[in-house]
Amino acid sequence: MATIRFLGAAGDVTGSKYLIQTDKATVLVDCGLFQGGRALRDRNYQAPDFKPSEIDAVVLTHAHLDHSGYLPRLVVDGYGRKVFATPGTCDLLSILLPDSGFLQEEDAAYANRKAWSRHRPAKALYTMLDAQRALRHLRPVPYLTPREVAPGVTVTFHPAGHIIGSAIVVMELAERTGKTVVAFSGDLGRSGAPILKDPARIPRADYVLVESTYGDRLHPETPPEAELARVVRESVRKGGMLVIPAFAVGRTQELLYVLRELEDRGEIPELPVHVDSPMAVDATQITLAHAEEFDREARERLRGNGEALMPRRIRFARSSDQSRALNALEGPGIILSASGMCTGGRIKHHLARRLPEERNTVCFVGFQAAQTKGRQLVDGAQVVRIHGQEVPVRARIERVDGFSAHADQRQLLAWLGGFERAPRRAFVVHGEPEASQALCERIREDLGWKIHVPAWGEAVVLQAGENPAAERPAAKA
Repeated sequence: MATIRFLGAAGDVTGSKYLIQTDKATVLVDCGLFQGGRALRDRNYQAPDFKPSEIDAVVLTHAHLDHSGYLPRLVVDGYGRKVFATPGTCDLLSILLPDSGFLQEEDAAYANRKAWSRHRPAKALYTMLDAQRALRHLRPVPYLTPREVAPGVTVTFHPAGHIIGSAIVVMELAERTGKTVVAFSGDLGRSGAPILKDPARIPRADYVLVESTYGDRLHPETPPEAELARVVRESVRKGGMLVIPAFAVGRTQELLYVLRELEDRGEIPELPVHVDSPMAVDATQITLAHAEEFDREARERLRGNGEALMPRRIRFARSSDQSRALNALEGPGIILSASGMCTGGRIKHHLARRLPEERNTVCFVGFQAAQTKGRQLVDGAQVVRIHGQEVPVRARIERVDGFSAHADQRQLLAWLGGFERAPRRAFVVHGEPEASQALCERIREDLGWKIHVPAWGEAVVLQAGENPAAERPAAKA
């Protein structure tokens, strides 16, 4: 009889890891980093309570580091088999994982030069070389193509609409006692969002894992493009710089697309837009290379060389010198830099430079996990600690939630309502406790499903076969 163990993204938003064990194989779905406060980050350095060398396969829903970023460490600790993901995810990991290793080495070196380092010497979780070695294990699998990844375990990827390559994973477990189908939502994108197709509907599963990042809220009725235009115009009026923390993969490409659209409609002036992220440059090229994942409007706009994706006065900062040169700019202008939650990368340097000045604006365009710098700023912190220094917050802090790459509560319920029959059981994962519990209650109320919010480390037995009580279709949200 199969079991599932919730080793991450259970009770919090990051560190996605789900261990499936059958009588024939052991498979890890997602291999993410814990991000956020110190207690969560410290989990990355704890030895897993399974042996990496005994795992038969790793399956990834998408390339964001909270779903993939622990992979190099898994390989360092003895994992030596294949890692299955969509072609788009494999392409993105080729830049994301080495960059993660580089940043961890850089952060450790920086900490070792400063007296505030907790560990002497500070040590990176893994290196760039470790990450490059991990890439050798990747095996791309196209969407809608069943693949046996381990004895008795077959996986099919379906579009999730979150970022390039993102997938809903449908896993079929064949055991002596029968077959069991488990559906992992991964991170579900918003219906009607720019560029990517909407998340696919899955007709049946015995067990369903659904994310709940926005499980307790709805995206605002006001179009996010209009809100962003307002923030840009106000920033221009003040004459300062507009700093937008944005994930290099997915969010940056969407923002560039929308900024160009606003320019074309005359809703914002043509400003210098500085993308301070070598990864964002590469991710943009990878995005253009996977036009098969675009919706119809994006395919029409992005024909040719893809210039319609980007503002007219765009500038990319690849080198550290180019990044530092942005400190001298007086504005008006826009700086997009990673990471989106201000947990690391170049954005922290821009915040240290721009937060103390009233004429500047910092605009958050996505979810900010608890205990991150981004969350502190959104929650109204007057002072934040960056690189061991207390930085006063005098800049204007704005928030435009509608750009989230995650489905909101209504969209999550609509996706779940697409199942033809209720599963034996569903699990709400990948959310803060309040969000997960709110979605759990709505699923129970609207769909009548047997639903549970698992705890970190919890194990659940998966019974084989379809739910005998599910003779009626799932209720529609």
